Amino acid sequence: MPLPADTLTAIDDLRRALAKFADAVPDAAADVALFVELLDDPEDPFVRARLAGHFTGSAWLVSADGLRVLLTHHRKLGRWLQLGGHADGDRDLARVALREAEEESGLADLVVDPAIFDLDRHWIPERGSEPGHWHYDIRHVVRATGDETFTVGEESLDLAWKDIAAIAADHAADTSLRRMAQRWMRQR
Repeated sequence: MPLPADTLTAIDDLRRALAKFADAVPDAAADVALFVELLDDPEDPFVRARLAGHFTGSAWLVSADGLRVLLTHHRKLGRWLQLGGHADGDRDLARVALREAEEESGLADLVVDPAIFDLDRHWIPERGSEPGHWHYDIRHVVRATGDETFTVGEESLDLAWKDIAAIAADHAADTSLRRMAQRWMRQR
């Protein structure tokens, strides 16, 4: 059964966004190739039921002044990370990033940049009856434009605004957080 036109358009849009990211960040070419390979897989890579790996969308949620990022102390993984989650069938990963940022922070007046900010393929360990699997995480910048008072939701142990320059300089920080902080500092 052929895919609906809107699904094909969304997939083509993501393919173009990945190509544009590869042009802008040449060091990411190998990662981009993995993401395109997943995109071309006949099994739907936008649903979490695809246990070999699936797309997720995350938010590099920056404060209005651009100096801080809102991070979650992730309940399941026990680490400080960016906000984000499963696509659950949505092929617009910028929209996924925005939705997850709103749901996980309780913040309103957020604006998402449609361009890909970062890519990260990471292993999610087995948990309960769910086997280990790969997340192909596409990250977008989301900007807070209003009140920055957040609400800690059920997926987080805590939330905190963290200084981006401090993350960029912290050699003990999560590798992908440090990479995003450094990227943010370069393009600001």
